[in-house]
Amino acid sequence: MARLLVVHHTPSPALDSLHRAVLDGAGADGLEDVEVVSRPALLAGATDALEADGYIVGAPANLGSMAGALKHFFDLAYYPCLEATVGRPYGVYLHGNDDLGGAQRDLERIVTGLRWREAHAAVHVTGAPSADDLAAAWDLGATVAANLLDP
Repeated sequence: MARLLVVHHTPSPALDSLHRAVLDGAGADGLEDVEVVSRPALLAGATDALEADGYIVGAPANLGSMAGALKHFFDLAYYPCLEATVGRPYGVYLHGNDDLGGAQRDLERIVTGLRWREAHAAVHVTGAPSADDLAAAWDLGATVAANLLDP
């Protein structure tokens, strides 16, 4: 069975709703052969990442940068995963009150170094998530999970 690791930092109701939508999408009908493991960013580590076949990371953008909790996860996982996880699919969702560009750039630098493969365009949400934002988060979860199934 394939494993999807969802690493999240959800300190707000907006991020909680996005996280739940991602999990709902990843658990959609037809994706029963994908085990979805959700870990808070401050508790996730290299073993979680090495045991996964694909990834979704979600966090707030704080002061224009990636949240420190998510950075902590990557600090723990980066070197152990550097060669072992090349080519694995990933997706990202970010939330903030304004510009998310700095946080996206931070994440792109890390996943470029890890040589992960983007399976879905990043979901960026500013302010309260709309129905369309939640649908995009659901699609993110479903798409990355579907990438883990044998063709």
